[in-house]
Amino acid sequence: MSLDPAALGELERFARALIEDAGQLALDHFRRQPEVTDKSPAGAALDPVTAADRAVEARIREGIRARYPDHGLFGEEAEDEPGASDFAWMIDPIDGTRGFMSGFVHWGALLALRHRHEPVLGLVHQPYTGETWSGAALGAHFYRGAEVAPMRTRDCGTLGAAVLATTDPYLFEGAEAAAFESLRQQVRLTRYGADCYAYCMLAMGQLDLVVESGLKPWDVQALIPIIAAAGGVISNWRGGDCRDGGQVLAAGDAVLHRAALARLAEAAN
Repeated sequence: MSLDPAALGELERFARALIEDAGQLALDHFRRQPEVTDKSPAGAALDPVTAADRAVEARIREGIRARYPDHGLFGEEAEDEPGASDFAWMIDPIDGTRGFMSGFVHWGALLALRHRHEPVLGLVHQPYTGETWSGAALGAHFYRGAEVAPMRTRDCGTLGAAVLATTDPYLFEGAEAAAFESLRQQVRLTRYGADCYAYCMLAMGQLDLVVESGLKPWDVQALIPIIAAAGGVISNWRGGDCRDGGQVLAAGDAVLHRAALARLAEAAN
């Protein structure tokens, strides 16, 4: 869905300034033994949240309300706020909280803009490294200080040449685990633990595939425009829309995407 380029450019600049400002709040807690609360039900795997998650999301919501009061607001840590316009924002204040609480740098703030439910703008910001990745119909760009560079995925037409990433192999159970293992055995190299950072590396042409499962809408909606604008493909394991999360496959090119889908097909839901 196309939007006026000037309007989209204004929205991108606003969102980039906002997410970079809000991300500074996370640094007040990073590598300072932040208090961690477990949101998961008793007996389930750890689902952590920290004061940094809440502070970053609150700052982003505050900024959007002040500039675009009729836009909807949705996020991981606060109540949904449907708006009166066709625009809505999806916020993941810290994607990769497990990495954040452990002192690793593979985490980031995610912000997506939806127009009539379609993600049209996505940003990821890593405040510790000072990196921001942005994607929209205007293109995909990497920002770090004064550096601004276009992003492009790399061509990799065979699984045997591909570098694959996933956050955690234990994301997968049963048929999913078997399908992931089938794919893992075919690729050149597999890396773990990067959360949103892996998708950014794919957009920059540093790796070729990202496979995950159990994602929420706020985990993926900012990534969709970034991957697409950089020339990649992102979908669910059936090859369809992944904006609601669940099983997600991102690839640097369409040929590789089809090859990976074939390995995951039996476990697609």
